[in-house]
Amino acid sequence: MAKNKIIEVMDTSYRDGFQSVFGARVFMKDFMPTIQSAIDAGIRHFEMGGGARFQALFFYLNENAFDMMDKFRQIAGKDAILQTLSRGVNYVGLDTGSREIIDLHARLFKKHGISTIRNFDALNDARNLEYSAKAIKDAGLSHELTVTVMDLPPGCVGAHDAAFYEKTLKSFLDAGIPYDSVAFKDASGTANPRKVYETIASARKLLGKDTHIRYHTHETAGIGLACYLAAIEAGADGVDLDREPVSGGTAHTDILVMAHALRGSKFTLGNHLEEELNLDKVLESEAILKEALQDYFIPPEATQVSAIIQFSPMPGGALTANTQMMRDNNCLDKFPAVIEQMREVVEKGGFGTSVTPVSQFYFQQAFNNATFGKWKKIADGYGRMVLGYFGKTPVAPDPSIVALASEQLKLPATTENAIDIADRDEKKSSKWAKERLTSNNLEVSDENVFIVLSCGDKGIKFLLGEAKGSVRLKSDAAAKPAIGAEEFTIVVEGQTYFVKVAEGRIAELSAASGEQIAVGNASVPPPSGKTHIIAAPMPGVVIRILKNAGDRVKNGDILVAMEAMKMENEIFADSDGVVVSIDAPVGTKVQTGQPLVTIAA
Repeated sequence: MAKNKIIEVMDTSYRDGFQSVFGARVFMKDFMPTIQSAIDAGIRHFEMGGGARFQALFFYLNENAFDMMDKFRQIAGKDAILQTLSRGVNYVGLDTGSREIIDLHARLFKKHGISTIRNFDALNDARNLEYSAKAIKDAGLSHELTVTVMDLPPGCVGAHDAAFYEKTLKSFLDAGIPYDSVAFKDASGTANPRKVYETIASARKLLGKDTHIRYHTHETAGIGLACYLAAIEAGADGVDLDREPVSGGTAHTDILVMAHALRGSKFTLGNHLEEELNLDKVLESEAILKEALQDYFIPPEATQVSAIIQFSPMPGGALTANTQMMRDNNCLDKFPAVIEQMREVVEKGGFGTSVTPVSQFYFQQAFNNATFGKWKKIADGYGRMVLGYFGKTPVAPDPSIVALASEQLKLPATTENAIDIADRDEKKSSKWAKERLTSNNLEVSDENVFIVLSCGDKGIKFLLGEAKGSVRLKSDAAAKPAIGAEEFTIVVEGQTYFVKVAEGRIAELSAASGEQIAVGNASVPPPSGKTHIIAAPMPGVVIRILKNAGDRVKNGDILVAMEAMKMENEIFADSDGVVVSIDAPVGTKVQTGQPLVTIAA
């Protein structure tokens, strides 16, 4: 009897699984003790860093991603393949990087124990992969060249069929991009099984029998397992799988589910050493991981199949990260409206694949459309994408949206190579980063330079020890008092009110119009003169204040900058006048309708 073909498993639980279920927010102390159980089960290939699991450690966990890599390698041993995710010219950031940053990224990841970097570009623009591939290979790492995949919403045409992926792969090969393996990455899990089969079969013909081909998808749309079976039948050598509790839903097919689906076939799950997985040990490792993560809040959408995703492709990791941000900002009620806007945003944006950073650009623009009105406010990332600053989109963006983006962002459209533009930006140079480190009395090391370049001000705060964590734990929620010193925004008969509660009683109630309202036996007199409030248009955090009390302002002057949903939003004066007061200091977490600045006409 012929021996079954080994389908190599990459366990993505510690990177994409964490991102897809927990928004990438899992502490090292909780998951590190679980790695050995996966090794005992025969797993020798892990995706364990990069992507959102780089910035998230500095932004939300107050942990150093380089320390995480070192510790993971120490436990996994020298023979395990440790893989990270890179976004081509966007490396592990949401913005483009210079050649200097991309070189540093590859060298540091090699230094800290990484074996392979999977490298993709959301626009499938070969120019965005050429230099990063060379840097990865020059650093002594294996390069997994990646085509990004999705299905378009029903009724949309213009890209993302099997012929498009064949053309894309040919463009990569024609560009001479070096590779050790090839992957097809469907972050939204929307590609249908027939297209997956045709795509992998075509790639096998182009690449020959010896090239390792891997397929990656999610279960969000309910067809992940079917797509994996189609990819395997078409000639894929490996698939990306997760272990419970970070499997299914917005994450990947579970290892045990995949093994069950292959029973009776000519395929079996194993590792690159041609060893079959020990399924009893896999089951044991899942129990260990589940126990280790039992205190982490799992949002209900992370465990569900979503029929709407085929109409509004949203990657598993982006979906839960965004819903978590909306929960944190008390605006989760907007989620259905945002998803409803996604189709038009994707179609008019040029059909870039809905994977980071483009998926975030799509979400930000859909959020703006749902919040401010359709196309009233162009999100910075989305606008720069349609203008060409991230590369060439698969299909030309809608000309009217390009014109709006150019007008609002005050930028011309461009066809220049994105990495050449980044090279001219002084804030993407090691010189700039070193100056920031020195001015803050911080050590100037390659690691710290990269942290500053990839994480900006949040990187500096981390290095200064000023970063604050933000992780949703069940125990924290249970410990929080039901009533304490809290702030809320409420809407009554169409009028928005800002409520402050202290020690179980309402301490202050303000209408968004600026009128101060009596509370109990006390009242707060209104300011003298005709005044009005500039209120927060959405939930977020005040990150900069550009005017002071007593300053004269003109209609259209920038007063405050807020960060909301990974976007920076400038808040403008709506009339000439004098600033009476700044009502939300830097660092304040504000809700929709909460006063930011009081102006006297």
